[in-house]
Amino acid sequence: MKKKFSVIIAGLFALVMLAFVPKTTEQKPWPVPDAAKNKVNPIKGDAASLANGKTLYNQHCKSCHGTKGKGDGTKASQLDTDCGDFTKDLKDQTDGALFYKTAEGRKDMPSYKKKIPDADDMWAVVNYMRTFK
Repeated sequence: MKKKFSVIIAGLFALVMLAFVPKTTEQKPWPVPDAAKNKVNPIKGDAASLANGKTLYNQHCKSCHGTKGKGDGTKASQLDTDCGDFTKDLKDQTDGALFYKTAEGRKDMPSYKKKIPDADDMWAVVNYMRTFK
């Protein structure tokens, strides 16, 4: 009985300790293959594309990345990784890299190949993300 109690206490202690492990704030590089990085966005960033991109972003991305792309969405605090700040983090990335990352995902960021199956729609999201400043 004492042994069982000790195991339970040790398990609870470990659980409590894990609850206080800080979220990873350092973003590791996200490598993008050159072929994907060099892809050119075939969709013009016109009013129709931006409207479509905004609708899709609000449906699929806003809950983590926030309304203005600052990584402060309602679900962001529940994730193990930082959502990033699109107002700063997108400047040095090509449209092809953003398309690739959205399509493929990694860790907490899911793949959107099935949720946004039309490539033109995903390019529209990239266009909308470019509006964050």
